[in-house]
Amino acid sequence: MLKAGDKAPEFELYATPDQKIKLSEFKGKNVILAFYPADWSPVCSDQMALYNEMLKFFNKYNADIMGVSVDSKWCHLAFEQDRKLHFPLLSDFEPKGAVSKAYGVYDEKAGESKRALFVIDKDGIIAWSYLSPTAINPGADGILDALEELTK
Repeated sequence: MLKAGDKAPEFELYATPDQKIKLSEFKGKNVILAFYPADWSPVCSDQMALYNEMLKFFNKYNADIMGVSVDSKWCHLAFEQDRKLHFPLLSDFEPKGAVSKAYGVYDEKAGESKRALFVIDKDGIIAWSYLSPTAINPGADGILDALEELTK
């Protein structure tokens, strides 16, 4: 798993069925990547709902959050609409798990992303990372602490 000080690998993933997002588009902003196993699972649903509620706090730190899983762009679209999420979910679907692998958080046995968080600074360097047990919602405290450190 990548750690603080590592350069965040570039990627381009679908955020909607017809729109891709590149990490490099966010140069000059802090970025939070929340890798998670699957849409619709109870822990993932709670985690993404929490981040939706935390958007105004992330914005105070000039930070955008994106969820990343190996689910398809169509699955993400349905999940985002059902949960009324106001941040993008990125589809690491094909080649399956390529971005999760680049960040060192792909679970080969389960065929899905591990539950991991990355805070990337405005220059594209990982400032903080955390690997959470799959069945545990990691919350937002670590993210906020990392963003606070970036302002010092």
